[in-house]
Amino acid sequence: MLSRRAMLAGGLLGGLGLRAARADVPTIRLGSLPFGTSTWEAAVIKARGLDTDNGFQLDAVKLAGNDAARISFIGGQVDTIIGDLLWAARLGNDGQAVRFIPYSTSEGGVMVPAGSAVKSLKDLAGKRLGVAGGPLDKNWLLLRAQAKDAAGIDLEREAEIAYGAPPLITLKLEQGALDAALTYWTYCARLQAKGFRQLVGAEDIMHALGVPGDVALIGYLFQDTTVKEKPAAVAAFARASRAAKDILASDPTAWQIVRPLMAAEDDATFEALKRNFLAGIPRRPVAEERADAEKLYTVMARLGGARLVGKGDALPPDLYYTGRNG
Repeated sequence: MLSRRAMLAGGLLGGLGLRAARADVPTIRLGSLPFGTSTWEAAVIKARGLDTDNGFQLDAVKLAGNDAARISFIGGQVDTIIGDLLWAARLGNDGQAVRFIPYSTSEGGVMVPAGSAVKSLKDLAGKRLGVAGGPLDKNWLLLRAQAKDAAGIDLEREAEIAYGAPPLITLKLEQGALDAALTYWTYCARLQAKGFRQLVGAEDIMHALGVPGDVALIGYLFQDTTVKEKPAAVAAFARASRAAKDILASDPTAWQIVRPLMAAEDDATFEALKRNFLAGIPRRPVAEERADAEKLYTVMARLGGARLVGKGDALPPDLYYTGRNG
């Protein structure tokens, strides 16, 4: 009887200890958008247990849009979001230190109908060009610079420009209300699946403007205070993110986890989204990434001025997360 009671007590204490240990596991709260690709990676992390294997718990927090994501990030309601490199640099130069983990080099490009007479940037003169975002969208500034350098045209003056949200711009191109559209990579992939072709990619424009490598302009953002408060959890998240990308690149069955989140209405759309996602996985050392990002930052500062990059004249020194700058 005593032995039995001892065993029961031991089991109870063991269970309490296990629950206490689980309670001590740090949590990383990822703010994600309904159709953002970070939900794909988060799903793989959870399904394959990459968070628990690395000693943390991933908590995906659904947010309504980009503005909500930025507000939640600044306010500390989430630990990390997918954010823009230029915005992260601007925060850092304004005194709010942020760490950037490269997420994707896929950016987008100019899409035209398959049978379009538009074959080069020069052919955009006089055409109806939709631009996802606004006048200070980085891809639009890069396209304007390349059109001026390579084709000698000022697109803002010589084309009929319509700004709008990516879904609207994409729809208008499909309906024939636009001759061409500059939009983000997920929308480019969906258009490619419907037979549209890419006139020029944002990556090609960056290369033409003197940036040799493919730069990840979006990444996971962490506030410096978060990195300092839970350095092990942030490092574990970075490992899990890399592992999830590697799994998606090497294991076709992993895409069964992701496909329900992709809103891919057919196999062609699924394959285009998958192909473009995999093509954008960053593979370079941080030092190389930063060196090319510095070159691009100089170009963007010249094109957009303080309205785009703020008061800084270079990337903040510790912008890129290395695991040693927490």
